[in-house]
Amino acid sequence: MKQLIECVPNFSEGQDMTIIRQITDEIERVEGVRLLDVDPGKATNRTVVTLVGEPDAVVEAAFLAVKKASEIIDMRNHKGEHPRFGATDVCPLVPIRNITMEEVAVYARKLGEKIGNELGIPVYCYENAALSDDRRNLANCRSGEYEGLPEKLKDPVWKPDYGPSEFNEKVAMTGATAVGARDFLVAYNVNLNTTSTRRANAIAFDIREKGRPLREGNPITGKIKKDENGHDIYLPGSLKACKAIGWYIEEYGIAQISINLTNISITPVHIAFEEALKKAQERGIRVTGSELVGLIPLKAMIEAGKYFLRKQNRSVGVSEKELVKIAVKSLGLDDLKPFNPKEKIIEYLLEEPGDKKLVSLTVEGFSDETASESPAPGGGSVAALVGALGVSLGTMVANLSSHKAGWDDKWEIFSHWAEKGQYYKDELIFLVDEDTRAFNRIMDAFSLPKGSDEEKKNRKASIQEASKYAIKVPFRVMKTSLESMQVMKAMAEIGMEASASDVGVGALCARTAVMGAYLNVKINAAGLEDKVFAEEMLRQGLEIVEKSQKFENEIIEIIDNKISTPAKG
Repeated sequence: MKQLIECVPNFSEGQDMTIIRQITDEIERVEGVRLLDVDPGKATNRTVVTLVGEPDAVVEAAFLAVKKASEIIDMRNHKGEHPRFGATDVCPLVPIRNITMEEVAVYARKLGEKIGNELGIPVYCYENAALSDDRRNLANCRSGEYEGLPEKLKDPVWKPDYGPSEFNEKVAMTGATAVGARDFLVAYNVNLNTTSTRRANAIAFDIREKGRPLREGNPITGKIKKDENGHDIYLPGSLKACKAIGWYIEEYGIAQISINLTNISITPVHIAFEEALKKAQERGIRVTGSELVGLIPLKAMIEAGKYFLRKQNRSVGVSEKELVKIAVKSLGLDDLKPFNPKEKIIEYLLEEPGDKKLVSLTVEGFSDETASESPAPGGGSVAALVGALGVSLGTMVANLSSHKAGWDDKWEIFSHWAEKGQYYKDELIFLVDEDTRAFNRIMDAFSLPKGSDEEKKNRKASIQEASKYAIKVPFRVMKTSLESMQVMKAMAEIGMEASASDVGVGALCARTAVMGAYLNVKINAAGLEDKVFAEEMLRQGLEIVEKSQKFENEIIEIIDNKISTPAKG
């Protein structure tokens, strides 16, 4: 699988979209790079751009974007609410897939050197790309902002890592650029029902890790306390891995807390929102919603959705789509403008365009496709779908039971089973298409050339490898369907009696999925030359078949005992 990195350059222009379009056009002409998001801010006069691709292609696209920005953005005329010191203010690289942070840092330094040497722009490397510890923090690199750059460049301590160290005519126009390698950062603004920047700043200082300066006497106007080295002493805020400032956004007519969450594993978005809400209330201010700048990982939205459902004592075993919807509404992400998950969640944007999934078809469409003369989808995909429908019924009963009046003390138990059910359902839904992809791999292998002895050898090896995978996929269907029967058994035992028949149908579907997938394992194993592998898969598969039969019998017996039979006569 190819390596993927993300680049999130911030350009000091958020009002003239013709300028931004010229920059993004440079990005889009680089093969192997996808432009995911362009997020301009009028009040900040800043645009956050997100692109993703293979490392070398991303470095090239980022360089071209920085080059174009240096030609058409004049920092001598720039005004905006956000801290900045260059036309391309920051240009971080972020590991996304199959690449380490150390590798990304090397690419960041390569990009920084190219910008400095070829464009004549002062470059400071920060975070994991920093060449010295005092430059890891972006705020240190950007201290003094653009206005302080002439004096900063004179200071030997702040000699740029790459590029010129004098404030010449070119640098006066471009400013400096910070190039870094960092973890995924979520840029996030919390909306307040006030226009006061000072009050927004006070809340920001309450929550940010750095906190506020510790003062003598009056906490606002008193003299700042110093340590033995003459450095300001700070009273830490309540959130780790959180940077924040307050500002006023004229286009919305409100003040915001502008937050950078540098590690959402330490401080997730929903915790930052809740803490800002709490601190705002203590100051008589109300949070009206929030705003996402750039993109966010799907996991962060799912965690937020589950957090807010748990606060309501509701089951978290609902679909991904529902969890995202709950997160959007609970965080108020649509307070200022519509929030489209397909445009703001990075995993959704990374989906290959035109990738037609069977599971995206309607029920009628899937049935028609199955009934057509095409050999796929076949029995393996249908078995996976039947298994998904079966555990969906078990999950439905868990969710219904969690809402039953008088069972409020049991909601966590049912939520647990519903969450497990969603996991099995998602795995089986994935396997619906994966079984068809496995079949297509075999067809592709058979279509390989067989002119020379070497080609025949490669073709034969490819066929055998593809055949093995075509056994592994239905085996996964078997295993997952068997495990999913735990949900049906639990619901047969403790779920709502009124839904007992639904649980029974779910168990029958799961058993059907196991048997159907086993037939696919057997037929694909028949032509495999690796007999040891084939026999082991068949042995394990038969064990699963026997266990599923036992599971089904137990579940149906429980249900039969619960469902009263009308008396004869």
